[in-house]
Amino acid sequence: MVYPIIGNHTYGWSFVGTDIDPVALASAQKIVDENPGLTESVTLRLQKNPGHVFSGVLRSDERFDLVVCNPPFHASQEAAEAGTLRKLSNLNEKKVTTVARNFGGQNGELWCEGGEAAFLEKMANESAQFPNLCLWYSALVSKQSNLRRVEAALEKAGAKSVRVVPMGQGNKTSRMVAWTFFTNKKQQEWKQQHWDAPALVTNPDLAV
Repeated sequence: MVYPIIGNHTYGWSFVGTDIDPVALASAQKIVDENPGLTESVTLRLQKNPGHVFSGVLRSDERFDLVVCNPPFHASQEAAEAGTLRKLSNLNEKKVTTVARNFGGQNGELWCEGGEAAFLEKMANESAQFPNLCLWYSALVSKQSNLRRVEAALEKAGAKSVRVVPMGQGNKTSRMVAWTFFTNKKQQEWKQQHWDAPALVTNPDLAV
């Protein structure tokens, strides 16, 4: 619910949030129900097939200005735990051998088969099945080395424009990749027709 809360409060955007975990959706729905400002602006949907990102949750009569996604970083639980140990060791400036996460991610949010690169590749490929339903697709990319594979997938998928936006906070360096299947002319036409379209939030445990 982080993206919908910030987007709605700051910009007045409406959202459709998706997840494969019914418990996570129930928790999110509780937040919506207890905040009147969100009840008319946030809709939640269960992705019943964890092998899909957009199929099964996007509807042909809908239009979205933006898709936002924070993919899982790792390819396995072991890799996630190893990454946590490295992070804790760096923070403590000494080797840490006991896993104690300093964040609250659930299993499906932290890893999936093939890791971040495979998830983003799947997202790129599946977005090509819905080229006219969304103006811009976007996702965080934690590993610089994954960009080439993602960009290759987007080129193969037929994206008209791909942008990589660098981001940083303290010692953390990251980036966001965004793509569209619309030409510049079609983008302008979209803005005239669908300026108030909602955003779609895909949670990081969408494809496990």
